[in-house]
Amino acid sequence: MTKTKTLAFIAFVCLLLLSLSSSGCQPKQRVRSPTEKRYDFKGKVVLVEKDKRTLTVAHEDIKDYMPAMTMPFVVDESSAWIFSPPHEVAPGDQISAAYVVDGPKSWLEEISLTKEGPETTNAVSGEGIGPKPGDEVPSYRLINQDGKVIRLGDYKGKALLLTFVYTRCPDPTQCTLMSTNFATIDQQLHEQPELYEKTHLLSISFDPDYDTPKVLRSYGAAYTGKYSDETFTHWEFASGSANEVKGVAQFFGMRYYQSDSGEQQVMHTLRTAVIGPDGKIVKVYRGNEWKPEEVLKDLADAVKG
Repeated sequence: MTKTKTLAFIAFVCLLLLSLSSSGCQPKQRVRSPTEKRYDFKGKVVLVEKDKRTLTVAHEDIKDYMPAMTMPFVVDESSAWIFSPPHEVAPGDQISAAYVVDGPKSWLEEISLTKEGPETTNAVSGEGIGPKPGDEVPSYRLINQDGKVIRLGDYKGKALLLTFVYTRCPDPTQCTLMSTNFATIDQQLHEQPELYEKTHLLSISFDPDYDTPKVLRSYGAAYTGKYSDETFTHWEFASGSANEVKGVAQFFGMRYYQSDSGEQQVMHTLRTAVIGPDGKIVKVYRGNEWKPEEVLKDLADAVKG
């Protein structure tokens, strides 16, 4: 072998070894589950929570899955690069991604960013102040699934469990989980007649334009499993005017931001509250990590005083 060919061969081997070494350092591609469903996803980043690997996005309609709304999404580890320089994601950036739903989990992956910068949106913080244990809950006015006016003060004398939902939100980690947990709690309370009589459940929609009493009645009856036989004497569903819903949502720490069209939009975060028979806050759960058994204990303790 000539000297020239020898050098060329050595160079080829070096390049091959370098290529193999580099590919070995790359993160492994996630193995796709046969049960997962994937959807095209586009939207504008409203809030970045790096410590939670979460983006709150004002997203467009997700075809065949969910209408446009503003809510948090977990980012898959394979796309965690968006939280680091030099292309670190910021409020105002436009993103496109694959939105993946697999059983009780959902996440964003295969993310593409278009940098816009924070000046293109009104920055908001991730958590509202919200009430503290012992704070009295104002008697907000709402309309329930029967079209009847209710006020939060109506439930004094009972321990009230309250949460927020969109009936059109199918995300398994968000409203679907809250309503499923409430259904479990409702069923378990029913097996404890004395505690059942001293408690009440209330799911409040912050989508008043769509979630009319008729829609809420259908949605609620499906979760209780009683359908046309449901009387809603223990678990009610309610909404109200935009201002009424905004008042109660902001009291519990929900954040609103100004959209590009100038409208005030609620950020779909999760809040679940236990309110004592005296109408004062016992506990507020933020997020979706609470379990029905924890809340059942809180309700039992609230009833005991």
